[in-house]
Amino acid sequence: MLLELSIKNYALIDDLKVRFDRGLTVMTGETGSGKSVLLGGLSLVLGKRADLNSLKDREKKCVVEAEFAIADYELQQLFKELDLDYEAHTIIRREILPGGKSRAFVNDTPVTLDILSALSLRLIDIHSQHQTLELTRNEFQFQVIDAIAGNRDAIAAYTAKLALYYQAKKELQKLIDFQKEADKEQDYNTFLLQELTGAGLEPGMLEELEATFEKLGNVEDIREKLAFSSQLLSDEQSGILVHLNSMRSALGKLSGYGKGFDELYERVSSAFIELDDTFNEIQNLNETIEADPGQLEEVSSKLQLLYDLQKKHGALGMEELIAVRDSLAEKVSVTENLEQEIKSKQLQVLELEEALGKVADRISRNRGKAVPGLKKSLEESLSKLGMPNATFRIEIVPTTSFFTNGRDELQFLFSANKGSHYGELKKVASGGELSRIMLSIKAILARYEMLPTIMFDEIDTGVSGEVADKMGDIMKQMGERMQVFAITHLPQIAAKGGRHFKIYKEESGETTSTEIRELGGEERVREIAEMLSGKNISESALSHARELLLL
Repeated sequence: MLLELSIKNYALIDDLKVRFDRGLTVMTGETGSGKSVLLGGLSLVLGKRADLNSLKDREKKCVVEAEFAIADYELQQLFKELDLDYEAHTIIRREILPGGKSRAFVNDTPVTLDILSALSLRLIDIHSQHQTLELTRNEFQFQVIDAIAGNRDAIAAYTAKLALYYQAKKELQKLIDFQKEADKEQDYNTFLLQELTGAGLEPGMLEELEATFEKLGNVEDIREKLAFSSQLLSDEQSGILVHLNSMRSALGKLSGYGKGFDELYERVSSAFIELDDTFNEIQNLNETIEADPGQLEEVSSKLQLLYDLQKKHGALGMEELIAVRDSLAEKVSVTENLEQEIKSKQLQVLELEEALGKVADRISRNRGKAVPGLKKSLEESLSKLGMPNATFRIEIVPTTSFFTNGRDELQFLFSANKGSHYGELKKVASGGELSRIMLSIKAILARYEMLPTIMFDEIDTGVSGEVADKMGDIMKQMGERMQVFAITHLPQIAAKGGRHFKIYKEESGETTSTEIRELGGEERVREIAEMLSGKNISESALSHARELLLL
């Protein structure tokens, strides 16, 4: 419930503060007196976008503050979800600074406009005459039927499951699309992998084959050079080993002449032994190396295969070629496992679809149960509002499609007169009829929703006389369960209020400001009389005003 509204430096308002109570509060004033300004200030504190032009004095900040009593409305969970400190008396403040920056606070905690809007939806419903057209929107009609059906929790569960369902379907489609592309390449990738696997690729393999090829291709030259080396070492007349052995024998005879001669002997002996071993290895190599055209051809073919594979895959060496092979192996493996992934994801989608369907069915059943009561209440209310022959046909058609709020299609069909065909509200209902239907719906919703406050901004457009009086009665009855505000031009409705405020303009020097004050006693009588007859108030108008206030 809105307890207090304070507005400073907003539009035509200098400094305004007003406190409110339960029940029906009416607000009246001449056209252009500033009723829309007051409403604009309230809308600002509830999350409306700020505008620097809203500042009356652009050198000062604008501050709008609203205090709400919320202890009776079970909003603790909402505050927890929005990460706000819950207080039974919650204060929302909005500031517009001279530079154009806007700030919002809930109980002195800075908040974003999204959080402010989410909170305000559960605090107050501001209904302007333009919002009567909401009646014709299918989304609003669903909101009405679901509020009466008690579907809030079911729809919350459905919305959560729907998000998971859409995500799973998206992931499934991605897998299927990937599989289509993979299938196109799978045969070719498998062929490439088999080709690379068949080549028996190993690190260092290319360098080893190239060395073998060089050896096999130069056997005669190798044997010739080995023979020449062998002769240099072993020739009986001039071989290095013969001379080195003679040198070793001569030095051996000097071993008794000192340590230096012994060291020379040892060094020459080591050299002789090393060269002798080298000679024996040369001999062995010379005996084992032979021309082998078959092996040369095999090595040549293997090398050519590796060179062709490097060129084919753009690899600069054996390591890159092995990396290509491993990448292809992974692609082939992934593609082979993709079918199982798709089956698993399809199962997940089916399970989510089944769970979603169960919640959607529950929502639909609840809606079906709510229709007869809603139809009866609407027609009874409209009969009181001067539409005794108005009837509704509310059609719920189950489908197999998942929509944002279930699987139903919904139509509110309306007939205002006997014998008239049913039609969509936007096609067959006049502006005055829409106003009465909207008020009836709001009155019905007030029984089901724990909404603290509702404000009607000239919802009485297009009606007068007895109908206006009945509309006032409905608002007054609503005020027994919730706080109701009515901004009105109709005296019949103004007279129903438990409290009556007048909004007016006041001029002081060169400035004009919007003010508000509560009316009572004779002052209220004269206000209603003026609404009846205009500026020239007659005795009959005064008498009629008193009668309205006594009703």
